[in-house]
Amino acid sequence: MIKDRDFYKTILRLSLPAAFQAVINLLIVLADNLMVSQLDAQGLSFAAVVQSNSITNLAIAFLTGLASGSIVLVSQYWGKKDTRSIKAVAAAVMCMAMAVATVFILLIQLFPRDILHIVINRRETEAVNIALRYLPLVSFSYLPYAITACLIGMLKGVEIVRITIYTTVVSLFANVGLNYVLIFGKLGFPALGVQGAAIATLLARIIENLLVIWYCTKVQKAIPFRISFIRHQETWAWQDYFRFGLPVGITDAQWAVIGMLKMVIIGQLGILMSNAAGVVDSLMNLGTLFTFALAGGAAVMVGKAVGENNMKLVKEYAKTIQVMFLVFGILMAALVFLIRKPFINLYSLTPDAADLAVKMVNVCVLTLIGTSYHGSCFVGINRGAGDNRFVMMVDTICGWLIVLPSAFIGAFVLKLPLHWVYFLTRVDQTFKWIIANRRLKGNKWIHHVTREHHEPVTKHP
Repeated sequence: MIKDRDFYKTILRLSLPAAFQAVINLLIVLADNLMVSQLDAQGLSFAAVVQSNSITNLAIAFLTGLASGSIVLVSQYWGKKDTRSIKAVAAAVMCMAMAVATVFILLIQLFPRDILHIVINRRETEAVNIALRYLPLVSFSYLPYAITACLIGMLKGVEIVRITIYTTVVSLFANVGLNYVLIFGKLGFPALGVQGAAIATLLARIIENLLVIWYCTKVQKAIPFRISFIRHQETWAWQDYFRFGLPVGITDAQWAVIGMLKMVIIGQLGILMSNAAGVVDSLMNLGTLFTFALAGGAAVMVGKAVGENNMKLVKEYAKTIQVMFLVFGILMAALVFLIRKPFINLYSLTPDAADLAVKMVNVCVLTLIGTSYHGSCFVGINRGAGDNRFVMMVDTICGWLIVLPSAFIGAFVLKLPLHWVYFLTRVDQTFKWIIANRRLKGNKWIHHVTREHHEPVTKHP
């Protein structure tokens, strides 16, 4: 364990803004869901928005993954103080993210009903019709989010994290305020229901994007920056990003695809299951939001140490981070268990849906310990050290060969109780921590991903 207080101060400095952002984002989602759940007693609007958001979560995960993939390169170049290379990497990533966002928007605009039928049972025609008023509008928010995510990813890689606090506070007031006004028709506006929720999300993303652009161009001084930097594309930056950064994007994207397919399974089991799962997902996200925020800070610290070629420090960081996150996972699992009933009671669920949600938490809460541990390794240590291909391989095998088949068989072949089906959608969290622990035993997980004068990339033995 590292005893130097500067280590803990640095990881908190890098992580707390992201943790604060995660808390506020959860509050935004919670507020949105609570408002939408009041639109009808049957829970159709809530189910429609929750299932539609599985599509949005897929797009957001693609874009966040692309942005996160740049952090390993940016942080290691930051360790070498090479700002020219940082801008080249950021330009490549932003170009890719904007293209991906545009593809998502076009698909949703051209085939909205077909896409919604993937996650909502065709027989639930009323829920589908409600979702058609929501998803096409909210999809336009993907493009400003793509730009914001890439810029914030670049800033995180150079240890500038304060902007996340600013954007989070602005998002909180903009999103919740606009939702209240537009969903229920306040301050002279018409009551737009789920359409109001979609418009509020779009406007909040645009405001957030403008704030980040202003901060990058007018406030921060670490990287000389103009928004026109995206025009300066470097071949080597694309090559290195595809080799070391894209696996992060693929990992996050494939888990989003898997998450969407889990929602497909859940959606086919009816409105009761959809509503209960939507609430429990929010609670389980509460149990992991600090984990992934702290892991992001750990990735920057590990990446910077690798860039400085300080291998002893890298290994000391890894050992300390593992212990920290194991303890943190135990604490968060206990917290989620204690607040499960009050949290679920916040929503306007039917008694049957609320009872099902409690059962889901009871059987899944211990998985949060495994999530915290392997999250610190895969998202923090391994990513920071450039070990993204291994993480991608593990997530691919676990998601496609274990989680989805187990959930499908449990739901439609064995016809297990609904709360056990939900547990099977998280079954990988019970064993992935073992894989993470074994990977960090040797040196294979440490990789140099930067270039010297743009020469071929080297790998640490």
